[in-house]
Amino acid sequence: MKNKQPTPSILLDTSFILPTLGINVGTEVSKGLKKLDETNEKIYYSQFSILESLWVTSRFLTSQTFNEERFKIGLKSIMKADRYTKVDENPEIFNEALRLQKLGHKDMIDNILYSTSLHLNLKLLTLDTQLKKFIGDKGPKDTLISPNQITKPL
Repeated sequence: MKNKQPTPSILLDTSFILPTLGINVGTEVSKGLKKLDETNEKIYYSQFSILESLWVTSRFLTSQTFNEERFKIGLKSIMKADRYTKVDENPEIFNEALRLQKLGHKDMIDNILYSTSLHLNLKLLTLDTQLKKFIGDKGPKDTLISPNQITKPL
């Protein structure tokens, strides 16, 4: 029987930030967050995921299901509590993101998140199959993990 290695520190894709803000994105994300909560891994977020979360949230502002207070509390939790750590992007990350854009991946937020994970030696937790295929075909290193790859420490 093969021993599973602990999951390295993890950068969250935007879809894994949205539930904290009160935006339901499905059971796979919820299960992934529950598994992540059972680990001792350090969790990182990018200010670009916050920006993308605002774009997503803006679509729900007039919906009766949108809870503005929960959004505000969730945002404060992400940015001020000790569970999440903000990454500091640098010029190399942005240059790599532009290189990925030039190679054909048109989602700049994904490009920045992947480049951040690459340069900061983090795993990027994502459900994005297009990004996974693109990185598999053209990326220098696959840093992407899905929720089913999150492992508890032995």
